[in-house]
Amino acid sequence: MKIHNLTEEEVFHSLLTSPGGLSEQEASQRFLEYGPNEIKEVRKRPLYKRFVSQFTHFFAILLWIAAVLCFLSDHLRPGEGMGSLGVAILGVIFLNAFFTFIQEYRAEKAVEALKKLLPFNVRVTRNNAVREIPVREVVPGDIVFLSEGDKVPADARVVESTRMIVNNAPLTGESESMPRNPEPFGGEFLQSPNIVFAGTHVVSGSGKAVVFATAMSTEFGKIAHLTSAVEPGLSPLQKEMLRVTRIIAAIAFVTGSFFFAVGTLMERGFWHNMIFAIGITIANVPEGLLPTVTLALAMGSQRMAKKKALIKTLTSVETLGAVTVICTDKTGTLTQNRMEVREIWTPDNEETSVRKLMEIGYLCNNAVFEDGTYKGDPTDVAILKRSLPYAGGARPERISEIPFDSDRKRMTTLHSRDGSLLVATKGAVETVLPLCKAVFLRDGAQRMTDGLEELLLHKYDEMTNKGLRVISLAFAQKKAAESSVSPVVDNTVESDMTFVGLFGLEDPPREEVPEAIRRCREAGIKVIMITGDASRTGVAIAKQIGLARHDPLVVEGNLLDKMTDSGLREAIRSPELVFARMTPRHKMRIVSALKEEGERVAVTGDGVNDAPALKKADIGIAMGIAGTDVAKEAADIILLDDNFATIVNAVEEGRAIFENIRKFITYIFAHLTPEAIPYIFFALLRIPLPLTVMQILAIDLGTETIPALALGTEKPEADTMRRPPRRTEKGLIDRSVLFQGYVFIGLISTGGALFAYFYVLFSGGWQWGMSLPAGHPLAREAATGTFLGIVMMQVGSVFACRSFKDSVFRSGFLSNRLLMYGIIFEIALAAVIVYLPLGNRIFDTAPLPVGIWVLLIPFAVIIVATEEIRKALWRRFN
Repeated sequence: MKIHNLTEEEVFHSLLTSPGGLSEQEASQRFLEYGPNEIKEVRKRPLYKRFVSQFTHFFAILLWIAAVLCFLSDHLRPGEGMGSLGVAILGVIFLNAFFTFIQEYRAEKAVEALKKLLPFNVRVTRNNAVREIPVREVVPGDIVFLSEGDKVPADARVVESTRMIVNNAPLTGESESMPRNPEPFGGEFLQSPNIVFAGTHVVSGSGKAVVFATAMSTEFGKIAHLTSAVEPGLSPLQKEMLRVTRIIAAIAFVTGSFFFAVGTLMERGFWHNMIFAIGITIANVPEGLLPTVTLALAMGSQRMAKKKALIKTLTSVETLGAVTVICTDKTGTLTQNRMEVREIWTPDNEETSVRKLMEIGYLCNNAVFEDGTYKGDPTDVAILKRSLPYAGGARPERISEIPFDSDRKRMTTLHSRDGSLLVATKGAVETVLPLCKAVFLRDGAQRMTDGLEELLLHKYDEMTNKGLRVISLAFAQKKAAESSVSPVVDNTVESDMTFVGLFGLEDPPREEVPEAIRRCREAGIKVIMITGDASRTGVAIAKQIGLARHDPLVVEGNLLDKMTDSGLREAIRSPELVFARMTPRHKMRIVSALKEEGERVAVTGDGVNDAPALKKADIGIAMGIAGTDVAKEAADIILLDDNFATIVNAVEEGRAIFENIRKFITYIFAHLTPEAIPYIFFALLRIPLPLTVMQILAIDLGTETIPALALGTEKPEADTMRRPPRRTEKGLIDRSVLFQGYVFIGLISTGGALFAYFYVLFSGGWQWGMSLPAGHPLAREAATGTFLGIVMMQVGSVFACRSFKDSVFRSGFLSNRLLMYGIIFEIALAAVIVYLPLGNRIFDTAPLPVGIWVLLIPFAVIIVATEEIRKALWRRFN
């Protein structure tokens, strides 16, 4: 049934209702048949499953295995601290799971938000009486009353309208409010002027409508289902962390297996070899990596919040920095979502003509100014604001009105003034101009000539090419006798009119947008406009903001419907592109095509119609002020200031966060080498144990944590937004990270740690081949030396890891306060572990002379110096 094609009588007949409404009995039966007028949730994973998933991802599984190995080792050889390490690893798993779950708990609430957009109560006619009922009780066949400010409770067919204008922007994305009328319509359903949709609202006027769809059968409900059914997939950072975890697991497993085999060849006992393999495996697992990444992302989200970008899921912080394409809505995102008169024009540009133009604009207008506020359709409000100062007083009595509709594209009001009938008309130039026989000039009306017509059409073209929505105004002064014409018919009053002039209206772009577009282009990010508005408007705005420097490729919804998938993929490769007259499914298809092309896609939006695309994209960005709750809940990021420029700042922050995570991964890996190699020496050289598992724990979860977090707060480097988006294949870990961490800094750090170890041993009288029993004071002092050596190497490596290519002198040693606090913290923590009895008992350490700290400083300096040489060579040859 195409209900928008039917007459009023056919509508009542098809829905088995009448102008008097349903009976209560019939309404109850239909309620049982159709159910409550509520948006149903698509079944989601229960909360407990979401929580459990925090314990079952790959890195968590790796830590579970490490904890089990610790408990196994403690069972085989108690008293070596492996049980305590296992407990600590379990603590890491649980703390990270709770923290991540709480941070992401508010995501995925689009369906609940949809419910909030529906009104609570609605007036209906039942049994020939008007009554108010809860919106959930509305059923097909109900006749609902609508008036200014009301939200529409369900999809309904208009059967009566008194200048009723509805804003469909939350559903269709179109910025222009449109009148509703009860006449049959033969065009597209979504463009029907006789249909009102659930969740939209009445701007002005009033009317009645017959409900034909409720709950999930409404256009609103279809979008809700589409939004909830979309699977967003893993973010780039989640994929990278999975890859990192696999690399770490592989390194740990291969290393442990290799030295188990070496020990077997050296004819060591099975359990001795097993415990050693467990120790070397744990030494290669950075227990502090996962909480450090989580905390770094949380801190990044806090910094973004200060920049007016609210992060809903932690991984979104980095994902935004990886985008290659931003698909942006026009209205309210690139523009200010408010109409204003930018230009007026009369044929002679004289004051008398301008005043007449303002008079007609004031009369042919349904907007009002009450209690210091303008109310009404945005176009009418804009014209009223401009013309009100010219008004001489109260409007002449309005006798009647011929409302605007999409076919006539004009509106006419009739006024009684000084015993005569004044007819005022405004509308599209192509519909008003044919009605005009004269042009208003300073000296009075002058017959319309070909020259005058050519002049005003030229001006019309000039204004539309500026992106203005042009409204033409005309009037006619009729004899008093004609005011009695009833009913009013077009060919009676809209004839022999006098053309007055043009209003050029604009939804102005946001001031910050052109600069933001420029920065996106410089950063290698493609920006595509996807709007529900007409293509001409979209192209004009695109040119104003610099999105289109030439004539862009324009694809409208009807053309997209005819495109094959390959044709769409070819279109999206165009350097400048505008999609116009788009529907929610169109947006979904565009995003899908971009992702199939290997793009990382961000989608911005504020309306209900944007929600599916927001969720389908790699990163969804909703407007916090103008955005609907649906869009906000479907998105990953909410812009608190609705400013497109905020996206660019957030992209810069996201790119910096990715690089910063690489920095502290390098920093963490640099300490795995000096943790692992002493174990190798222990096995091969038969020396006293150089490092206990509790000391490894103190490094991985203690001394390195704050400096690693400090690296996560490094400011974006100067050229961050002048680089292209990182390649898809570029991960958190590549050969440069592995070489710089494990090999370059790692081996120098190992040299410093082993220097401290052997210095303490030889100073205490130890000689090669001398066996020291477990717990021997000299063995504890030597292991403490190794621990202290690694800590001091951390001081040098944290400065070395601040940038992969820029000199630390350029960054400034004191420019990152958290870094300095982190160094102070790790030195203080190391001192507590080395010199306090409690630290000695827990971590198997022993006090050392203060002079050993001084002896280790040169090794830290060597790390910084060699890194400076490497960076200088890189800058020279790259």
